Amino acid sequence: MAAANEAKTILDRLGVPAAAWGEGLPTRSPIDGSLGAPVRETGDIESVIARSATAFAAWKRLPAPRRGELVRLFGEELRAAKNDLAALVTLEAGKVTSEGLGEVQEMIDICDFAVGLSRQLYGLTLASERPGHHMRETWQPLGPVLVISAFNFPVAVWAWNACLALVCGDPVIWKPSEKTPMTALATQAIFERALTRFGDAPDGLSQVVIGGREAGETLAADARIPLVSATGSTRMGREVAQTVAARLGRSLLELGGNNAMIVAPSADLDLAVRAVAFSAVGTAGQRCTTLRRLFVHQSVAGQFAERLTKAYDSLPVGDPREPGVLVGPLIDEAAYDAFRASVDQGAKEGVLIVGGERLDRPGVYVKPALIGMGTAGQTDLVKHETFAPILYMFAYENFDEAIEMQNAVPQGLSSCVFTDSVREAEQFLSAWGSDCGIANVNIGPSGAEIGGAFGGEKDTGGGRESGSDAWKAYMRRQTQTVNFSRDLPLAQGVKFDV
Repeated sequence: MAAANEAKTILDRLGVPAAAWGEGLPTRSPIDGSLGAPVRETGDIESVIARSATAFAAWKRLPAPRRGELVRLFGEELRAAKNDLAALVTLEAGKVTSEGLGEVQEMIDICDFAVGLSRQLYGLTLASERPGHHMRETWQPLGPVLVISAFNFPVAVWAWNACLALVCGDPVIWKPSEKTPMTALATQAIFERALTRFGDAPDGLSQVVIGGREAGETLAADARIPLVSATGSTRMGREVAQTVAARLGRSLLELGGNNAMIVAPSADLDLAVRAVAFSAVGTAGQRCTTLRRLFVHQSVAGQFAERLTKAYDSLPVGDPREPGVLVGPLIDEAAYDAFRASVDQGAKEGVLIVGGERLDRPGVYVKPALIGMGTAGQTDLVKHETFAPILYMFAYENFDEAIEMQNAVPQGLSSCVFTDSVREAEQFLSAWGSDCGIANVNIGPSGAEIGGAFGGEKDTGGGRESGSDAWKAYMRRQTQTVNFSRDLPLAQGVKFDV
């Protein structure tokens, strides 16, 4: 069975309604390039926004722990549907089986986090300078939240946002990537099972909008949506940010990454090679946290390159459903064109050490490329994020130089150092060390846990999703003052008696 037809079978099993299919977006599996049934595009976006606004009026009145109960039920439904949804992620996004399962597990984990959070939306009690006055800061529901997700994490990114938004009192509108609409429809069907069990949720609490760029632009421009959370390219993020800022709304941006690893002379090289392999080629290099730049101290650069070449030569590339395969397909031909152009240019600027070939089979499969750049500076090619498995390797002389090179790109998402030196590790984590939102020691830049806020700086957008206090982005802060005295003293000693 063609992969796209296999995906349709899973969607039918998960209960996606027949009305979802019709004239609209084509569906395609990157596993074999097969075309599936087209998905009907959302025609009446105005009604979607209106339903979300109406849902907000009711949803914000429910106590947060009650809202958390819906997310708990959703987590249960995800557990029951985990294998089917993970298989669909593999079929539509091309992830290997373990990564597809891991992405759904990430959804389950954020459900658990959000359920606990629903009883911990803490504010502050403040000391007032005025006698007989009480001050406090509280957090109130914000309103409908638009989530624009990318193809490479077709369901987890929505869950990061949606689960927090729902317990915070906000309805959610989801505009998935045009390349992965089926996983969104499946997730919505699973969520509706939780809604049925919950019982008293308002209509329009979670909606999926299927469409292209125009649909996203219409939603982002609407003032009834106070927060737009967008994941994707820096170009897309700039456009969303400008649109939302023009109406003084909020945007939460998770954009490009150009992530680096520093390998110091004291590093455990075996550990570092393993970290490079997952970070640089996992998801076929199509993660925002993919390792793209490698800085190795010149005293170990030669032997590290030899070990890494052996690891690359042994990487199993193929159908992501097959046991043992670690590298699946690129998402489409456009991704291959970008890969080919960057590898060819990299071979001119440096040395193509290993990889770079396309496999002769249906779908877009390539051998991950390792390009040696020696001690040269970082060119425009290296500073640009090609969303494919290409790793540029540099040699450095001193640690300050390595940190400076790591930071000398427009992006600032994830970073890491491999070292057994406490001084180097602490410098890397200091204010004059890594300038990224994520900084790791002796683990790669990829594979974040949901407990920590996820996001980066500079062209990465500055947004934070998932754990920690990321929930505050989905709420509005309110300072409240209560006068329980019989006087009316003013702050700062101002006198105004009439």
